Amino acid sequence: MAGMTVQALDDTTLDGRVAVAALVGEVGNWEGVEVAVEPRFGGPLFQLGRRQLGHLHDAGERGAFADIPLPRALRDELIAAGRARLHSAMPDSGWLTVPVRTAADLAGAVEVFRLAYERARRSRRAPGASRT
Repeated sequence: MAGMTVQALDDTTLDGRVAVAALVGEVGNWEGVEVAVEPRFGGPLFQLGRRQLGHLHDAGERGAFADIPLPRALRDELIAAGRARLHSAMPDSGWLTVPVRTAADLAGAVEVFRLAYERARRSRRAPGASRT
């Protein structure tokens, strides 16, 4: 593989099927995460208990889109940093969209899902519950 660089790999274009499969394989294997079918669009939905961590849209040759709910302040930080964009259907909510077109985008989407996951895990812990 002469000439292959990390940058070249990061810029490798992913189709939607590959991007969705990679995200399901990663996020779907985190402790306590269940993968279900999003009822309106039919794509994969991730949840921890009753809390939705987000869901995916396969956009074919255009890659995939991860829609993730977060508090507005955090959503705004991620958008300002260029890591996400406003959710097109609900721009005034805490939802954001992470386009996934390249391997680098895939890593970025995993990071944003991790933020949602860690918030959900913290909120599941009851006050005074054992943390062993």
